[in-house]
Amino acid sequence: MKKIKIISLFSGAGGLDLGFHMSGFQTIWANEYDPEIWDTFEHNFKNVVLDRRSITDIQAKEIPSTEGIIGGPPCQSWSEAGAGRGINDSRGKLFYDYIRILKDKQPKFFLVENVSGMLQPKHKEAFTNFVKDFAKVGYTISWKLLNANDYNVPEDRLRVFIVGYRKDLNKKFEFPKENCKKLTLKDAIYDLRLAQPAKDKNKTNGEELKIANHEYMNGGFSTIYMSRNRVRSWDEPSFTIQAGGRHAPIHPQAPKMKFISQNKRIFEPGNEHLYRRLSVRECARIQTFPDNFIFKYKDIASGYKMVGNAVPVNLAFIIAKNIKKDLSNVND
Repeated sequence: MKKIKIISLFSGAGGLDLGFHMSGFQTIWANEYDPEIWDTFEHNFKNVVLDRRSITDIQAKEIPSTEGIIGGPPCQSWSEAGAGRGINDSRGKLFYDYIRILKDKQPKFFLVENVSGMLQPKHKEAFTNFVKDFAKVGYTISWKLLNANDYNVPEDRLRVFIVGYRKDLNKKFEFPKENCKKLTLKDAIYDLRLAQPAKDKNKTNGEELKIANHEYMNGGFSTIYMSRNRVRSWDEPSFTIQAGGRHAPIHPQAPKMKFISQNKRIFEPGNEHLYRRLSVRECARIQTFPDNFIFKYKDIASGYKMVGNAVPVNLAFIIAKNIKKDLSNVND
């Protein structure tokens, strides 16, 4: 069956691309500016042209024509965990580059993913204007806040998705219904064993690992980290996988952290040895990457960053499947 050609902006490690590929799409051109990600993307997407320049330096005419554009502009500007400068941050303005390229290329559809922080009251005006701008360049817009755990992902992860269909298609995207069965940590990582601590200075074990990327970050836990319980049980979904290894959740082998006072928890006395961070591979499993998707890095922090910034593959797959169904009823 013929693949539907797409391009990928702000590609990261490629979780969104992989989900779309599984649904019958084919990325033909991608853009990623972070050099720590290039080896991973090119290893896992061997037939995709990867443009390594900043999106601000790329003219639309340099990008191939395509049926769809997917991607998530950097989320740090909108994150509730960060400074939240939004549109006042240069990274927040990268949304305009997405819109600039969309306006010129005019594909049949586009998809944007970003953090739930975009919907905070302080960002309401900026978000509303983005939606209006997408409509102005010729698209019928749908957007929704989704929890990945409702879509075959063993993780509580709230993200905003914006999908647009070119107006001449006379269609509006309908978001998929939530799944009844919620996946858990046991579904995702119970069969994984023998995780290795990272080497000195949190360098990778590399080829020594029996399971690729199955290694976890060493080091202490900050006061902020210890202010909350960071352990989910086997029968629960994971906490959100974040882009920083120091903030990775604790493995479910450990008891839940003990409450001492407001904003203070401790590891259960006598069981301190059970408290370790999830490995990069465990985080990847939770983000529904297959084990044959290999993350390339020297510093283990880069592995966590790539996994934590990705769109969960299964969620991308379900959304892409709906888009493909809609496009199958459209004449070229």
